[in-house]
Amino acid sequence: MTQHTVLVFNHFAVPPGYPGGTRHVELFSRLPGWSYVIIAGRRNMVTGLPQRAEPGFRPVAVTPYRGNGLGRVVNWASYAVTATAAGLLQPRLDVVYASSPHLLAGLSGWIVAAVRRVPFVLEIRDLWPRVLVDMGRLAETSLTYRALERVERFLYRHADRVVIMAPGVRAAVEGKGAAPEKIAFIPNAADPEDFVPSADRDELRRRYGFTRRTAIYAGAHGPANGLDLLLDAAKAVPDLDVVLVGSGVEKPRLQVAAHGIRNVRFLDPVPKTEIPDILHAADIGLHVLADVELFRAGVSPNKVFDYLAAGLPIVTNSPGTVGDLVMGAGAGYLTAPGNLAHGLSQMYQASSEELTKMGAAGRRWIRENQSRTAMSRALGQLLAPLVQRAGGASC
Repeated sequence: MTQHTVLVFNHFAVPPGYPGGTRHVELFSRLPGWSYVIIAGRRNMVTGLPQRAEPGFRPVAVTPYRGNGLGRVVNWASYAVTATAAGLLQPRLDVVYASSPHLLAGLSGWIVAAVRRVPFVLEIRDLWPRVLVDMGRLAETSLTYRALERVERFLYRHADRVVIMAPGVRAAVEGKGAAPEKIAFIPNAADPEDFVPSADRDELRRRYGFTRRTAIYAGAHGPANGLDLLLDAAKAVPDLDVVLVGSGVEKPRLQVAAHGIRNVRFLDPVPKTEIPDILHAADIGLHVLADVELFRAGVSPNKVFDYLAAGLPIVTNSPGTVGDLVMGAGAGYLTAPGNLAHGLSQMYQASSEELTKMGAAGRRWIRENQSRTAMSRALGQLLAPLVQRAGGASC
């Protein structure tokens, strides 16, 4: 079998086992006949620690930043420059696969693909720059927005394939210039076999200090996550413990805001290898987003699929794609964006048998519908004709 190489641009990727985004490792490592090189920023955005080169993983220098100001934009630009240089020096290459956010990673991918004369695949994880407008971070009339929208339209027109991760994104992508026949749906996924804990539940609960019914939020603490809504809900259901695991620019402020809420606790990010243990110790998985219309159709959150694979019943405040999935699978409760307290109360009052039933239904759904193995197979079917059309020769 011919061995092909894909070069992946993902600013925020991390090596296997570390806290953060491992989507492409999980997809490409399951793909027969392919090797991968992921170009990522040198600093892990979850832990803040430097990342080292590992097989299949190439970190590049980026500028430091804090918060959501100009420093963050400079950080994106620095990645675009250093990642493009690294990509042009990559010795073997059949396909370039660039993932947003941000769009400058896509632009780097297109440049390298054009120079190396190989197919270019663009993956859309967030609808940039529209999401920045909907969250109030950017004015639609600003020069920055107009420049980013031009980049967006350019990339959609010039990509050989556009991968979307939520079905509701398709219309928006087509509206910005992507040909319908070039769009493929390959969402996030999880395998129950990857969520087997290392110890029994009682031991894990002692390890993490879970003494009452416990709901866990495992993910980013950023503006998009709407975690103030979760703090308000926790305050309204004081007999349910709420644990937030992860990091992000909003975490220090949230910790101050949670002062005096006795049933809320923050934990540092944990390695991917530890996620099955901490989820197994909890009783409920929490998915929270800010009340932004775009999120109702344009998200494919890793944490939801992790909860499903771990057999955790879920509370989500995100109507649309995520809410339909959770309710359709019988895996938990959907609340209105600003009424998380209702979902937490329902979960607190549910019997252990009801929670177990919802968790089992979610695990069954993810195994049958959205396993990583199935998504990797879909990715292989996407890439095969591109390589054949290009002649299959590395350059």
